[in-house]
Amino acid sequence: MSRVGKKPVIIPEGIKVSIFPDRVEFESSRGKASSPVYPGITARLDGSQLIFERNSETRQVRAFHGLCRTLAQNAILGLTQGFVKQLEISGVGYRARVDKNILELSLGYARPVQYKIPEGIEITVEKQTLITIKGSDKQKVGQVAQEIRSFRPPDPYTLKGIRYVGERLIRKERRAGVGGA
Repeated sequence: MSRVGKKPVIIPEGIKVSIFPDRVEFESSRGKASSPVYPGITARLDGSQLIFERNSETRQVRAFHGLCRTLAQNAILGLTQGFVKQLEISGVGYRARVDKNILELSLGYARPVQYKIPEGIEITVEKQTLITIKGSDKQKVGQVAQEIRSFRPPDPYTLKGIRYVGERLIRKERRAGVGGA
């Protein structure tokens, strides 16, 4: 039995649950979310708990068991608390600003990089070098953060670029013997 899959998902007050054969939908005052129910897995509501059960013991169904439960848990967490990722920009002249639904990044290129903010995601810039990404979909928040980071990933020699707050980077040494004589 999957250790993650056998745990019930606790449904907090104010969240309405609808169970379908292929998905579970959640609705609250913050919006809607759904999580898939893969073949071989059934979901049932027991009071204020959502329980996922396996119909067979095949390897694939066992793998999906914990996944279904975790996706449902993340959907509920997104509707109650939301998810946040923070990015930090380091480098001379590197800065960010938000204008309506466009994030504009000055990253040392000839022109500023313009990133259209997707629906369901909120981006704020506290300082010119700190970007906060908020949303109710964990996968979407992480994907947007990675797309923004990919515009200028941290350089291993100078450590300039965009990185996650708290990300540990290992600085590389310059090559020995470069520079003559």
